[in-house]
Parts: sequence; structure tokens; C-alpha cells
Amino acid sequence: MATYWLQLAACALAIAYAGSSLTRLADAIGEKTGMSGSWVGVLLLAAVTSLPELATGISAVTIAGAPAIAVGDVLGSTIFNLALLVLLDVLYRPDTIYSRASAGHILSAGFGVILLSVVGASVLLQHAQHLPALGSIGAYTPLLGGLYLLAMHSVFSYERRQGVDQAPAGARRHDAITLRAAALRFAFFAGIVTVAGTWLPFAGARIADEMGWSRTFVGTLLVAGATSLPEVVVTLAALRLRALDMAIGGLLGSNLFDLLIIAIDDVFYTRGSLLAEVPSVHSVTAFSAVMMSGAVIVGLVYRPSRRLLRTMSVVGAALLAVYLVKVYVLFVHRE
Repeated sequence: MATYWLQLAACALAIAYAGSSLTRLADAIGEKTGMSGSWVGVLLLAAVTSLPELATGISAVTIAGAPAIAVGDVLGSTIFNLALLVLLDVLYRPDTIYSRASAGHILSAGFGVILLSVVGASVLLQHAQHLPALGSIGAYTPLLGGLYLLAMHSVFSYERRQGVDQAPAGARRHDAITLRAAALRFAFFAGIVTVAGTWLPFAGARIADEMGWSRTFVGTLLVAGATSLPEVVVTLAALRLRALDMAIGGLLGSNLFDLLIIAIDDVFYTRGSLLAEVPSVHSVTAFSAVMMSGAVIVGLVYRPSRRLLRTMSVVGAALLAVYLVKVYVLFVHRE
């Protein structure tokens, strides 16, 4: 039993180690290509920090035979990423993150609400057998893919219209590294993340079986926590760089990419529709993330500047409350 926990810890440490370098390299690539901080976060960092979820999901549905871990990992990562906004809100001083963040993040959060709603509704409809299949994949798969592409196009078009710059003149931080070197190192650390993520579902499935816990519980909390370590490292590193928009964009963009992973996992799952094979409790996780994303949108529009007990904004408190309730529900139904 201890071996499986050590395997889980080893994968988590490898992911954390690689993730600590990915933010700096992504920032360098963005600086040298003229990409904005928001766009670097939504596209580049989001895709790479979601590689553990991608590798874990494909491995879970093809080799490990654990679709509940695949879906639980993705949805658990989305609420974990949104909970990281609470940590960012606490650490960012002197203002709240919502008073300083770019309004463009509303697009990412809004599309997150749409994709999460599609996933949550699809889980319920699949169990009620009211959602048609397209061969071996669910009807939701092409919809998720199309919505993700629309989200990326919308964010890019908004950034281009606003003329947002990645960094002001004179604020260059990465003159010591070339674009080619940054890209090669970026690919190397991304490979480490992928390899570690591939092994996670095996360790998670064994832990679930040995402990007598449901694979939904293990996937949504333990595996999702491990695969979300790059987001933790990236968020803290971006905060040290004072790159607030990159940090927020990375978390919200990672959620979009995570939901695309459900469509990718469904393609690799050849036994039928993926969401038809997982417990309906996954819809609770999806709609919890919808509520949290909605709170983020409210914060980005209202832009609260005051903190509760000098700690976090009212939006952060709402996010934390929803997250803790969701964790409690999962813990109660862990068997």
C-alpha cells in the first residue's frame, strides 16, 4: 500500500519540479513573441499545465480502465484551479486581484461556464439515456471541441482589438535566453509533466481499490490535486513576477483546456460514450465549478477593492465556501 502512495508522491514531485520552470520559460516566449500576459496564460501555460490531466485521462481510459478517474481528475482540477484564485487573492497586495485584473478574463470565465454546463448536463442526460451517441463518442464531444476553438478565437480577437502588450517598453526580463533555447527547454519540462501524468491513474486506481474508496473520490481530490500542481507552481511563480494577468489567465485557460480533455478522452474511450460510464455525482462537481466561475465573472465586473477581515475579497470568500462544501460532499460519498 505504501508503494502506491510513494508512486503518487513521486509523480506529484516530478510535476511540481517541471512546473516551476514552465512559467519562467512561457514568460520568456511571450516576451520574445509579443504575446500578452493574458494570451500566454490562456493558451501556452494553460495547455502545458493541463498536460498531466491529458496524459492521466488518456492513460485512464485506454490502459487503466478507470473512466471515473479520468473525468474526476478533469472536473476536480477545474474547481481546484478556481480555488487557487482564492490563494492568489490572499497573497496579492495591496489590492484585490479583481480590482487589477484585465476585463478580458471575463471571456475565459464565461466560456468556462458554458463548457462546464455542457459537461454537467451531458452527465445527467447520458444517465437518463436522453443524449444520442455519434458512434462510440457522445454528442457532447464535437460540441466541446467547437466551443473550445470559439473561446480561443474570441480571446485572441479581444486581445488584438484591445492592443494589449505583453510587457511595457523597458520591462524586458529575459534577454539572457534566446527564443529557440526557451522553446526547447519548455518542451523538455513539458515532457517530464507528460510522463509523470501518465502514471498517475495507475497509482490512483490502486489506492482507491486498497482503501475501499470510490474512484470518483480519488480522481476528483487526490489525482486532481496532483495533476494541478503545475497550476500551483505556475500561479505562485507568476505572482512573484507580478504577472497577475498571466496567473489568472493560466488558471481560467487551464479550465477551458481541461474540459476539452473530456472530449479527447471520449475519443480514446472505445467502449462507448465516456460520460455514460461515470457516476452522476460528477455533475455536482461540474455545476459547483459553474457557480465558482460565475462568482469570478461577478468579481471581474464589479471589481471589489475591500477585503473581508483584511484577508480576501467577498468573491474569494464565495469561491472558498463552494469549494469546501464540494470537498465535504465528496468525502461523505467517498465509499
